[in-house]
Amino acid sequence: MPATQVITESLIRENMHRAIADVLITMLGRSCEITTAATQGTLLASQIRGTDEASSPQVVGTVGFIGDINGLIYLYFPLRFAEICTGQLLGLDAGEIALASDEVVNDAVGELTNMSVGSFKNKLCDAGYPCMLTIPSILRGANFCVEPISSAQRYIYSFDSNGHRIVADILVKSVD
Repeated sequence: MPATQVITESLIRENMHRAIADVLITMLGRSCEITTAATQGTLLASQIRGTDEASSPQVVGTVGFIGDINGLIYLYFPLRFAEICTGQLLGLDAGEIALASDEVVNDAVGELTNMSVGSFKNKLCDAGYPCMLTIPSILRGANFCVEPISSAQRYIYSFDSNGHRIVADILVKSVD
């Protein structure tokens, strides 16, 4: 087993960026760049998304990890971008997406989240923090925010993919 690395903000940021960038380019042929970063006590996810996006419908994928380190990762997709990603992932056009149920979009966002968090989790394991993934879940709505418990460290990153924003809200708690 490798020596355990200290969990730093740069380790979290670099691994999350790599995970999301790899999944988007591999599965959707889309690039992404990190545009904003915040830690607990600075900005809330609703602030980092922007006021227009904070009140617009969101599809949020959530996957946790448990083991030598525990946490949750929420990936916020504005509804329109979630539909675009679903179309690209499944080879559906806008009309087919409009006819499909919300479940189709939920499943696509859940799978993109699961792949991204799985890649992130693998880097935690490589850093000496073995852990496993939980099952994905989906949250839909507008004008909401996730508030972590006080013992969790929070990291929020905004990514731009060809003019569309994805926000990663990461909650991490080391096992004592």
